[in-house]
Amino acid sequence: MSAVMRASRLFLPTLKEAPADTVAASHQLLVRAGFIRQLGAGLYSLLPLGRQSLGKLERILRDEMERVGAQEFLLPSLHPSELWRASGRWDTIDETMFRLRDRRGGDYCLAMTHEEAITALAGELQSYRQLPQIWYQIGQKFRDELRPRAGLMRVREFQMKDAYSFDLDIAGLDASFERMRAAYERIFARCNVDVLPAEASSGAMGGRESIEFVVATSAGEDQVVRCTTCAYVANVEVARSRVPAVRDDLSERTEVFATPGVVTIDALAAEPYDVPPQRQLKTLVYVGDDELFVAVVRGDHQLSEAKLQAATGAAVVRPARTEEIVGLMGAHPGSLGGVDFTGGALLVDEAVRDRTGMVTGANRDGFHLRGVDVGRDLLPGARVVDVRTVMGGEGCPVCEGVLESFQALEVGHIFKFGTRYSVPLGATVLAADGTDLPLAMGSYGIGLGRLLAAVVEQHHDASGIIWPLALAPFAATVLTLGQSAELAQIAEQVAASLGEAGLDVLYDDRPERPGVKLKDADLIGIPVRISVSPRGLADRTVEWKLRCEATAVRVTLSEVAERASQYLARLSTPRAYES
Repeated sequence: MSAVMRASRLFLPTLKEAPADTVAASHQLLVRAGFIRQLGAGLYSLLPLGRQSLGKLERILRDEMERVGAQEFLLPSLHPSELWRASGRWDTIDETMFRLRDRRGGDYCLAMTHEEAITALAGELQSYRQLPQIWYQIGQKFRDELRPRAGLMRVREFQMKDAYSFDLDIAGLDASFERMRAAYERIFARCNVDVLPAEASSGAMGGRESIEFVVATSAGEDQVVRCTTCAYVANVEVARSRVPAVRDDLSERTEVFATPGVVTIDALAAEPYDVPPQRQLKTLVYVGDDELFVAVVRGDHQLSEAKLQAATGAAVVRPARTEEIVGLMGAHPGSLGGVDFTGGALLVDEAVRDRTGMVTGANRDGFHLRGVDVGRDLLPGARVVDVRTVMGGEGCPVCEGVLESFQALEVGHIFKFGTRYSVPLGATVLAADGTDLPLAMGSYGIGLGRLLAAVVEQHHDASGIIWPLALAPFAATVLTLGQSAELAQIAEQVAASLGEAGLDVLYDDRPERPGVKLKDADLIGIPVRISVSPRGLADRTVEWKLRCEATAVRVTLSEVAERASQYLARLSTPRAYES
């Protein structure tokens, strides 16, 4: 038997209009329906309805984690700096960390992630006989986001389910990774949210393999490509594509020519120079782990910092500052080139490896160099790598299909860390042969607020949210469309029968007009709505309506419990709702 909540006792601050600063559909509807309220930039309070839905999501997560044998922990959100210094991350990602100092002068941070904390505990594992282990928690995370936006999608404090696997070797890690991948697919199916597993970057996290689960939405901040023919999906940060080889056979001698004031691709493409962007070489200087290096891409292509980081193996990369560039190249940005450069590592994107007749900076302010043959003039001292950002319309790297690009929201991410954290933090176990081996680790995260927002992005209409039963704050709502005592008595009976049938019920007993109650029910998005009105008093019927359907039916009071049981079974099936 489930509980019945009276709306008159529930904090239910619904709004007719969305606040002016809300843009994403999920942000607007979660605020209007009384699920969340903003406390500050990127800080949101979950109101009773929001906490109800979050609690149901937590139950799904715990159920699926227990199914794979994971054990639940609760780790501190305040971390001493020593752990992060040991892993090498204290100084590399401090721009997104909340750092603070206690009264004794000790340095701490609010947890962005818990790799260091969980690895410190894993150091107590002693033998390979204790493996594999999967540990998880549902806890608070913090990010010093520069531009929080879109409600629960990009915030400064949020709740995350993060899990970690520990194995003796890479083969064991691979098995744990696949087990967790399957668990994630079940979680998203149970939440009735359509996700795509996409190849992704692990960045400074140090992962060997990384998959993010994304939801296609115009409110997302990730750019993802997928093949229109096969199953290839990847974040543009790491996506590959099939670019037709271009063999110009323009054998020319290099020639320096004056370009006063020309420091952009567009300026060189304009008169009187008329050099198309695809004929230009863009030269960029970056710093990776305090080492300067130069990357060259085609003028109409963009550099992927994630690919650059992977190519260099650096923990963190950043664009070089002007003074660093001038010191290395002898010229300012806009006049840079890789020809005859010997001052450091030179990385040339594979899309230009065969190009001839190209134009690049001459490493002299106000001058460029034409007639550049990449193979002849750059490659002898360079390394060819894939460092450009893939664009929609390019060829799929797997089949003969074409890639399409779309905006997406990341709702989950799984990594293979390997020994990235176990080695520096000394988390080892004894192998069967008596040797000490560092643990092979994986990490698996789901942002709870993001996932709820993603569900709303996919399940709503002009009237409000359409919650899947699994995440709805209540399974059913009962409305009295009038103020008579007889209506209230029948509504009490209906609500009680629904509770006995296993549905958690919101009984809207507020002294509001019928239109207000009906609009609030649609806005909140409760799956089943039962209206008790004067019209049904004579024949003892009520109006039964599913939020995901346009029409209602009349049901006798004696049928309510049976119908409720039937719909509870039907709507508990993943993908039962289609908005």
